[in-house]
Formats: sequence, structure tokens, C-alpha cells
Amino acid sequence: MFQIRLQKYLSYANVASRRKAEELIRQGFVTINGTIATLGSKVDPLKDSVKLSGKRIFLKNQNEYYLVNKPQKIICTSFDPEGRSTIFNLTGLSPRRFFSVGRLDYQSEGALLLTNDGALAHALTHPKFNVPKVYRVKVKGDVTESRLSKLTKGVPLEDGKSAPAKVEFIRPSEQGGWLRLTITEGRNRQVRRMLEKVKLRVSRLKREAFAGLSVKGLQPGECRKLSTHEINMLKKWLN
Repeated sequence: MFQIRLQKYLSYANVASRRKAEELIRQGFVTINGTIATLGSKVDPLKDSVKLSGKRIFLKNQNEYYLVNKPQKIICTSFDPEGRSTIFNLTGLSPRRFFSVGRLDYQSEGALLLTNDGALAHALTHPKFNVPKVYRVKVKGDVTESRLSKLTKGVPLEDGKSAPAKVEFIRPSEQGGWLRLTITEGRNRQVRRMLEKVKLRVSRLKREAFAGLSVKGLQPGECRKLSTHEINMLKKWLN
């Protein structure tokens, strides 16, 4: 069994944005199994009955899944107050129906999943499922065995020690080198922060694979639907 926050559930069901969902919860319009919900409530999407003003709310069954090779200088949110291009501008998918799973920051590139499957999105981003993310990173600084060893043991970050990473030194570069990192967490700007902690500065970061999905064969900016085999592979994380 796994649970997600109620406002996320309502957002995944395309009922309201998370902020609007929070307002509806505060106003007492939402119930879980017949009991008025409160902000902070969680639900099991497979078992609990969620109602809004007496109407049962279900997660959508017509789920779709897209893999994007995100280029640099693209925002993963549905709207950017600075007017920068978003992943939805790039793909043409509706931000009211889809959301990105495991966001990449503005300067990062690579594998990004877009879907309207809320239950799967939650599983793929929850730390307890240990979903692998593979990054190819160009760093500046002295790439020593000691520094790389620290990454494999976990490094202290502001939000807690990171889980051990798998680290591969690919080749040297003029001012540092290329690394391949595999992590199973998905904290904000985690790879950059981990490398900064061992005094290596990221100059380029590309996510080569997410949950077993590789962007090999996809040019930057290209998007494709997942195959049935790939979807079934992802759904194994729900079991």
C-alpha cells in the first residue's frame, strides 16, 4: 500500500491545481471514505473513496506516457513567470492533463517522463521505491579517487545525507572530467549539490535514463510515446 497527499490526488485526477485543491480541502468540500478531509490528509488511490461535493473522484483511466529528451533552457513546470519556454510549449502536450515526473532544472537536459498517470508518477518519485536515474556529467575540478569514493558512500546535504551513488569515471576533460552517476533519490538539484559537496562543479548535466527509459535515439527536443512493453516495465514499480 502507498499513499499520496490528497491535493496531489485531486491534481492528478485533473479536478484542480494543487493550490486550488488545498482551498477545496480547507473549505470542507472533500471527503475520504465518508469523512471530511483536512489539509495534510493522504489517500491510497487503489482503495480509498474520495469525493468532492458528494461526487466520487477517480484517477483517469485513459493514461498516456511520453518520453522527452529535454534540451537545456527549458522549464519543467506548466508556467514560468519569467516567460521562459516550458516542456509543454516544446511538446504541445496540455499542462492541464499532463505533468512531468522527476523534473530537470533549467540548465539540465535528458530523459523526462510526461504522463497523466498519477499513481505511477507518485511511485516513480517516491524515495522508498529506489527508482534509478542515470546521469552523464561534465565536471570542473580535480577528479580524484577520494572525491568519487565519498559519492559512493553518500554525502551530507542540507536536507540530509544522500544515499550512496554508483559512480563511473568516463574520461578526463580539459579542466576536469566526465562522470556517470546513478542515484535512486530525486531531490531538488541533487546531483549538482552532491558534486559541489566534493568540490566538483558541474558544467553540463544530462540524464541518460530514468527508471530504465533511455533517451538513446531521441534528439534533443524530441518526444515519443512509450511502448506497451515500456509502460508495463514502469508499472512494476507499483507492485
